[in-house]
Amino acid sequence: MQLGYARVSTADQNMDAQLAALTAAGVDPARIYTDRISGAKAERPGLAEMMRSLRAGDVVVVYRLDRLGRSLHDLLDLVRRIEAAGAGLRSLHETLDTTTPTGRLLFHLFGAIAEFERGLIRERTMAGLAAARARGAKPGRKSALTAEKLQLVRVLWADPTVSTDHIEKEFRVSRRTLYRKLGPRAAEQ
Repeated sequence: MQLGYARVSTADQNMDAQLAALTAAGVDPARIYTDRISGAKAERPGLAEMMRSLRAGDVVVVYRLDRLGRSLHDLLDLVRRIEAAGAGLRSLHETLDTTTPTGRLLFHLFGAIAEFERGLIRERTMAGLAAARARGAKPGRKSALTAEKLQLVRVLWADPTVSTDHIEKEFRVSRRTLYRKLGPRAAEQ
């Protein structure tokens, strides 16, 4: 049996093209699971329901691979789960079908290449950070509090009549930043 999966990121996007392609590929419309949610969200109810419905011999059909996985790592994990259930994956846009030996080989090659690329990116990032530090740069996000602002915050922090909420709003910093920079307030100890 073929199970379809379609996803759009926002409510104002239209998934009609995906649904039409899945139906044209032979997927029963009653067996198409959908989500209207960002792929970055781990909780996708339609995908979860489809994965629960998956049985050995089934084929998950998607319009494009990016509709299924929110990242390559996520996609590889989903394909492993699909294969563990004894099912396969077919992507219409990429013409990839893991139910065939060639399709499985290509998918795993893509995964190996992507893993290699992630490793290279990590190495280049670490080398770039080390080079920046060697030049005296301080990589990373700039502090939310300049030295001048930090002095003002210290004065307010010591005054028990000034609320932490007020300091947060006035200096546009989080409570976590205040505690990290200044420690607990005297009234809280």
